[in-house]
Amino acid sequence: MSQIPRQAALPTCPSCAEPLDAGDRFCGACGYDLSAVPPRPDDTPTLTMSGAEVSAAPGAQASAVHGADGPPPPAGPPPAAAPPTAPAAPPTVPAASMSPDPAAGVRFDRPAEPEEYPLQAPDPRLAVAKVCVACRAGRVDDDGYCENCGHAQPRERDHMEQETGPVAAVSDRGLRHHRNEDSFTVGHTALPDGGPALVAIVCDGVSSATRPDDASYAAAQTAGRALLAALPTGAHPQQAMHEAIVAASHAVNALAEEPATAREHAPHQNAPACTLVGAIVTAGLLVVGWVGDSRVYWVPADRSSPPARLTEDDSWAAQMVSAGLMNEAEAYADERAHAITGWLGADAYELEPHTAAFKPDRPGVVIVCTDGLWNYAEGAEEMAEALPLDAAARPLHAARVLVGHALDGGGHDNVTVALVPFPAPAQGAGSA
Repeated sequence: MSQIPRQAALPTCPSCAEPLDAGDRFCGACGYDLSAVPPRPDDTPTLTMSGAEVSAAPGAQASAVHGADGPPPPAGPPPAAAPPTAPAAPPTVPAASMSPDPAAGVRFDRPAEPEEYPLQAPDPRLAVAKVCVACRAGRVDDDGYCENCGHAQPRERDHMEQETGPVAAVSDRGLRHHRNEDSFTVGHTALPDGGPALVAIVCDGVSSATRPDDASYAAAQTAGRALLAALPTGAHPQQAMHEAIVAASHAVNALAEEPATAREHAPHQNAPACTLVGAIVTAGLLVVGWVGDSRVYWVPADRSSPPARLTEDDSWAAQMVSAGLMNEAEAYADERAHAITGWLGADAYELEPHTAAFKPDRPGVVIVCTDGLWNYAEGAEEMAEALPLDAAARPLHAARVLVGHALDGGGHDNVTVALVPFPAPAQGAGSA
């Protein structure tokens, strides 16, 4: 049975006189190196001048080196004795032989141990987190605000650009709105005879409705996919446009049934809603389709020929003009002018897609846009004046110029424009 050794039998540290445990190489209290200097002598000398041991106190010497309880552990040969005036350097001790006894105090011969209070691991989100555009230091939270300075960050949809083949589109949040509720789809494909077909869809979310940005995105994506799938199968472009608008309407209607809409819905709010306008351009045919007040303009490459607006608004102002109650200037000056009478959404009165087909006799550019642009270039002549002369060759640049025209004019609304050259050039053929 193990017994605790008596204190009187324990060796003591030569530096601080604290008791030592068996096998200690360093003092547990002060860290003194026990292998460098022999134990502190008793009242009578234990070493001769030549360094030889005197047998007067062999027990004390043995206890200091081997411990009081038995022979030394197999930790390698003992270090060579050094003269009293020049203590020997501490021996190299393998890591495996270092004592893990926590009662020994500070041990400098141990492997490094973890800190008592380790630092918190870095947040893995910071590796991919967005940095604030204002202070350049804070992380942007999930709601789009800087955690450091609170600055609202630009959303991904605040400014969008796309160019695919000869078709291009640009959408911008504008200068007054807090988010971009517009969306678009542009693409190109091939008809069954190998001829090219260009497609552009532009949607404007109804701000007074719930989730207008989701509505415009769903409508634009659905209509674009429907057209790019139907045209290669031989569907007539005008019929394909009609069916694409119907499909887009179903997609927007479905948003009203989603939990996200149910949580936000209130008696004074409408279901998600948007307008839609689109164009299909082939080698000899131009088809447009719309619901709402987004528009399509035609601008000939020869600017001496007159431009034209190809759509009629589903709006209060258009109804007043059509009924002969007001002229166009009076109607669009009224505060009710932009109240729409047709839209895509679960609470629309009824869906009435408008489509029209044209066969221009000269090349030109088709402008598909929301009212965020045409508010600043309402007439066809004004739109043609704002359009760069090289728009057919540089559609993305021209779309940027038109968006800039709206922003320079005040940018009160979201601005979205798509440009499609007519006729569709041969290089426009291919998979969308």
